[in-house]
Amino acid sequence: MFGKDKAGSANGKGSARRGSFSILGGDVTVTGNLAAADLHLDGRIDGDVTCGALVLGAEGRIAGSVTADSARIAGSIEGAVSARELTVERTARIVGDISYEAITIEPGAKVDGQLRRTSRESDDTLTIEARPEDPLRLIDAQGQTA
Repeated sequence: MFGKDKAGSANGKGSARRGSFSILGGDVTVTGNLAAADLHLDGRIDGDVTCGALVLGAEGRIAGSVTADSARIAGSIEGAVSARELTVERTARIVGDISYEAITIEPGAKVDGQLRRTSRESDDTLTIEARPEDPLRLIDAQGQTA
């Protein structure tokens, strides 16, 4: 019923079409890699996800890496996340390294991994150090407070 394109991604047409929007409900589980133009996921994916825009609902789960132009995460990801614009909502849980150009992390979100800021001009690394009793401090790759 579903084929694999030359890159090995599973989808109905063999490649994601720009301008299309896919919704996977809470009763859906996908095993294998998924490519979509825009994706709203409330179900589970056991595999890598590549898309233009990703919305991961609070009950959504991904066990694999995520690559997206923009992503809004409210659910759970176990794997690396790479997004140009990333929003991590308070209900989110990410176990894996994150690379981003712009990021918003809401209070209460859980992130276990390294955060790496990427941009076209530079390849800086930011480390976030925080204790519950202290304000958030950003430390750059040279150990300087940002």
